[in-house]
Amino acid sequence: MNIALLLSPKVNTSYLYYDSTVRQGIEKFKAHGFTAVPVLDDGGFYVGTVSEGDFLRYILSVGELSFKGMETVRIRDIMVRDKNPPLGIDACIDELTQRLFNCNFVPITDARGVYIGIVTRKSLLVHLGEKKA
Repeated sequence: MNIALLLSPKVNTSYLYYDSTVRQGIEKFKAHGFTAVPVLDDGGFYVGTVSEGDFLRYILSVGELSFKGMETVRIRDIMVRDKNPPLGIDACIDELTQRLFNCNFVPITDARGVYIGIVTRKSLLVHLGEKKA
């Protein structure tokens, strides 16, 4: 099976840029109710995932929560590297399924490493349910 059939394309997903501020990240999480989002560099390459836990660790480490402070710190400064590595668009469904056991989404990249979207656990479950019916 081609995982492209399960892909939510970049245009339909939320993400943050590496140089976004912590405040921008918190506002995006608050507005959409996310627990994690992909992080991209200026060229559109996937560089990692930032999660609620990353924001919490930052807030606890500074000991205060001020908008001014959140505007000077960048997402790149708080995210934990290699937490949710991407899969290539040509990855097999078994590898995708294994990865979705441990996370809500898997970032997908093209052959150059450019972010093209995500596959969610929900999209896989819906597909498997339709296949069974």
